[in-house]
Amino acid sequence: MTLHIWGRMSSINVRKVVFAVQELGLSAQRTDAGGHFGLVTEPDYRGKNPNGMVPLLEDGEVTLWESNVIVRYLCARHAAGTLYPEPLNARFTAEMWMDWQQTTLNPAGRAAFVQLVRTPAEQRDDAAIARSIAETEPLLDLLDAELARRPYLAGADFTMADIPVACEIHRWYGLPLDASARPQRAHLDRWYQAVSARPGAVGVLDAPLS
Repeated sequence: MTLHIWGRMSSINVRKVVFAVQELGLSAQRTDAGGHFGLVTEPDYRGKNPNGMVPLLEDGEVTLWESNVIVRYLCARHAAGTLYPEPLNARFTAEMWMDWQQTTLNPAGRAAFVQLVRTPAEQRDDAAIARSIAETEPLLDLLDAELARRPYLAGADFTMADIPVACEIHRWYGLPLDASARPQRAHLDRWYQAVSARPGAVGVLDAPLS
């Protein structure tokens, strides 16, 4: 049965799921939802996703929301032992980075994205942008230091952990920031280039922000 993804590609969380689906070579139907596409407040949608947000995944009798959970599910079902590591150390290292993306990196960078991409220039809050940059830069330093020790976030191989973090870095790198706000980080850049070259990244990490 074909997977059904509900959500617009302008959503970072939908991009994560699309990346995973493409990386796994799966067939999926995607329906634009959320934002100006609507649908998420309709009773049928709310019955499947009570949060009324995107993405939503339908896979036969399985219905899931929360983007990183969907990525975990797809990798566990279709790539156990590779994208979904079997050794507990590697698996929970991957889980750790996925949680870090949602709880730490995303909240830090969100204000800069919203202000610089989704807010008209005359309405932007420069102080919020500055705070967001100040919160995000140390986290990128942390990532760079970690990736100096290994090729990918969970070890020697690409895993589910790299998908959400790469989508977050894509969003940050796409912001119209002054070059001085984006110092060189050789290890982070090397990793991002490697992830961007993967088949799952097509149409995801090369897409403009909106």
